[in-house]
Amino acid sequence: MPNHQINPKKWIDLYSDYLYNYTITRVSDREIAQDLVQDTFLAGLKSMKNFKGEASERTWLISILKRKIIDHYRKINSNKGKAEVRISYNDDSETEGDWLEERVADPFDKTAEDTMQNSELGNAIHNCLGKLPEKQADVFKMKTIQGFETEVICNELNITASNLWVIIHRARTAMADCLKENWF
Repeated sequence: MPNHQINPKKWIDLYSDYLYNYTITRVSDREIAQDLVQDTFLAGLKSMKNFKGEASERTWLISILKRKIIDHYRKINSNKGKAEVRISYNDDSETEGDWLEERVADPFDKTAEDTMQNSELGNAIHNCLGKLPEKQADVFKMKTIQGFETEVICNELNITASNLWVIIHRARTAMADCLKENWF
């Protein structure tokens, strides 16, 4: 006999705020966080029969949510670096019947203005990093700029994964505010 019973009718009242707060610290986007919580509830409804009662309802929903967050980042990362090329039908009289590939912008075709803007942005980022507390700046650089894995950063700085995500969230928020003032 299970230790806990599931009652989906109470999930929104009991767990939605907790799940949302958990999610927003990991994805930093309100709409995505709301979607992930909604997906969690739907997945929970679909897999109710698999609930063994070995954990509380909230713990079970959090485990589903964690997988949803991981899937979200996998989806984002799997799309990185893929250029979208569309094929369209051109119906002007000279090329009627030809299929044309739309050109993807050449990343090496930089103008002097692009180079100047990149340099200015780089300086603004560097200045904003200098305004962060040392630990936030270190975590931000390691995670966002250098692309280190969470586990590596946690081991290097002797912090927990949840602490890392709190620090990175605060650093990103501070960087965004600083760049709004100094760059945009």
